[in-house]
Amino acid sequence: MILVLALICAIAWWVTRKVLVIVIHNFVTRTRVTWDDILFERRFFKSLAHIVPALIVDANTSIVFQDFNAWVSIVIALTHVYIVVMIMFSLNALLNAIGDILGELNSLKDKPIRSYVQLSKIIFFIVGFVIVIAILLGKSPLYIIGGFGAATAVLLLLFKDTILGLVASVQMSAIDMVRVGDWISMDKYGADGDVIEINLSSVKVQNWDMTVTIIPSYSLISDSFKNWRGMQVSGGRRIKRHLNIKISSIKFVDDELISHLRKIQLLDDFIERRQAEIDKFNAENDVDKSVLINGRHMTNLGVFREYATRYIAKHKKLNLDMVHMVRHLQPNEFGLPIEIYCFSKDKKWENYESIMADIFDHLFAVLPIFNLEIFESPSGADFRNLVRS
Repeated sequence: MILVLALICAIAWWVTRKVLVIVIHNFVTRTRVTWDDILFERRFFKSLAHIVPALIVDANTSIVFQDFNAWVSIVIALTHVYIVVMIMFSLNALLNAIGDILGELNSLKDKPIRSYVQLSKIIFFIVGFVIVIAILLGKSPLYIIGGFGAATAVLLLLFKDTILGLVASVQMSAIDMVRVGDWISMDKYGADGDVIEINLSSVKVQNWDMTVTIIPSYSLISDSFKNWRGMQVSGGRRIKRHLNIKISSIKFVDDELISHLRKIQLLDDFIERRQAEIDKFNAENDVDKSVLINGRHMTNLGVFREYATRYIAKHKKLNLDMVHMVRHLQPNEFGLPIEIYCFSKDKKWENYESIMADIFDHLFAVLPIFNLEIFESPSGADFRNLVRS
């Protein structure tokens, strides 16, 4: 009778796994929706096929082992354990499929769906483990759960990272700190790239050098990091870079330099207007023009700042609706920093770098026209030339 039961179970398993699964496969491939295809690919139906033979054994155990009463309870218990385990595997496949289905929805692509799927798995497997222990001991599941009270501290220690990750995932989702697809930078872990996955216990970041950094989820709550999403959704990407002007090259503009600068089309109206204001002030105050320090005069740096301001204001690849200016920074041992502050319309990395390089290539090239110099620290060759001279 055991051999007959085994043969019936084998036939039932083959029919369920081969015939029924093939029928289901043919059905799901013909439908227009994709969720049923995902369920099939995640082997949900194949996992359910394993339960059918166990149900047959459970229904016929008392008949097969009617002359061996001691075996009946043992076989039934083992059969129930097998059914529970197969149900857990089926639920695992179902949760994986749900994660894939929800992950394809545009409204949820930036949400930590995988974290919630993993949390659901942990809960279901804990429940399944409790049921299995209760079946083997012949006790109520509530009795087993009551026994966990003494081991709570141990469980908290074992699942510390999971609990912290769960708290972090809920906080990140609630206050919208990090989404899948965000560009984040976290120096502590050497991460600088796009978030490609948010799990229950970790966040996976693909860096720009194509390496992958795994960051504990709770670290994003407890430590500081930079999220570039604000830049990506704004109207431009910031350019903030300075030129170090050699202070000894800054001077008043004399008549010769003014006549030369008047030829610059961006500055012709500015120089005319500015010079008229200065001449009027000096005439009204009877200024001795033989010495440049008397009265008011333009400086080559001031004219250059005006030129740089007008240059970026006419640049077609900059977002002029956002802040744009040329400003002084605090002088230091490297000279006087003149900072260019503006925003590029194109936020793509390589295009942004190209736009910024074009701006500074131009500004470096025009500095000699204003009799200005860039500060450079002396090199070994400079010292050798000095010794030789």
